Amino acid sequence: MISNPGKWLIVAGSINAAAAVTLGAFAAHSLRDKLGDTALNTFQTGVHYHFMHALGLFAVAFVSTQLPQNNALPWVGYLMQAGIILFCGSLYILALGGSRLFGPVTPIGGISFILSWLLLAYAVLK
Repeated sequence: MISNPGKWLIVAGSINAAAAVTLGAFAAHSLRDKLGDTALNTFQTGVHYHFMHALGLFAVAFVSTQLPQNNALPWVGYLMQAGIILFCGSLYILALGGSRLFGPVTPIGGISFILSWLLLAYAVLK
C-alpha cells in the first residue's frame, strides 16, 4: 500500500489531465478529417470522461488530506484509474478502428467509474 495516497493521486491526476488534453487536441487537429462523425464523437466521449476523472483523482487527493487515515480512499483512486484505462481506452481503440472485442470492456470501465464515486461517498460517510 502506498503510504501517501494523496501524492500518487495528484501525480495520476496530473498525468491523466495532460493525456486527456493531448488526446483532445489530437482528435481536434489530426482526426477530425480522418474519422467519421460517429468515430470522432466516440473518441471525444473518451476524452471527456478521461478529463472528468482526472479531475476526480484530484478531488480524491483533496479528500485524502481531510481524512488521512481512511483506507478506502486509495481504492477510490484505483477504481477511477481502472475506469480511465478500461472505459476511455476502449473508446479510443474502438474509435480508431480497433477490434470490436474491446466493446465489452467499455461498460466494465463505466462500472469502475460508478463504483469509485459510490466508494468515495461511503469513505467520507464512514
